[in-house]
Amino acid sequence: MMLTRPLGRTGLQVPLLGLGTVKFGRTAKVSYARPYHLPSDAQVADLLALAKSLGVTLLDTAPAYGSSEQRIGEAIAGARTDWLLCTKTGEEFDGVRSRYDFSENHTLRSVERSLRRLRTDFLDIVLVHTDGRQVADIEKAGAFRALRRLQREGVVRTVGFSAKGLDDGQTALPESDVLMCDARAPSLLAGAADAGVLVKKPLAGGFHSAPHTLVQTAALAGVSCVVVGTINVEHLAANAAALTEDASLARG
Repeated sequence: MMLTRPLGRTGLQVPLLGLGTVKFGRTAKVSYARPYHLPSDAQVADLLALAKSLGVTLLDTAPAYGSSEQRIGEAIAGARTDWLLCTKTGEEFDGVRSRYDFSENHTLRSVERSLRRLRTDFLDIVLVHTDGRQVADIEKAGAFRALRRLQREGVVRTVGFSAKGLDDGQTALPESDVLMCDARAPSLLAGAADAGVLVKKPLAGGFHSAPHTLVQTAALAGVSCVVVGTINVEHLAANAAALTEDASLARG
């Protein structure tokens, strides 16, 4: 069964492998090793059934992932408590380009819309989906303030930041229960011991080999969960096997 780890100080336990879902809802302006078509509803259902059976129960999505949130909501209807849902706020994608809004009002509306699309009354993790601007400017705009309000109200369990690089990730740490960052920032990961760390793009969009790279990434200090996007059941099974069979990865 999939190993689990504490998500920093949040009190949540997360699987060592999470499932990224960009490919559930978006094909434009993405960087992957191979082109792909959006999966059918049946393919999404089969993939999620396999993920659940493997213990890969953290689903990472975002409003900027096209129809991903809506498709997840439809697929897990009636089984919400079997999953940990991580979504984001700040970035909107119209099919051609992204725009960003970190205002308090937009953040509140964005989370409300995500709740509706995902067919749930609470979200486990909501991250600020940055475009790389100064964290101080995002904070001033009100995104973190809105997320903390929603956390106090019980709508959001944990809040955090999806970083572009080392600098903004480190700067956002005081505002973040959870940090999503690239595995190429090991010093940041080691310094985030009290925050939950989700690693994004560990396979660089399919340009790296799975087993060796995933195990190396999962072994980095502070890592709670490695998030890999796929719509291929064989790839999902192989990724899960790599992180289940290596006993050296078991830790509290």
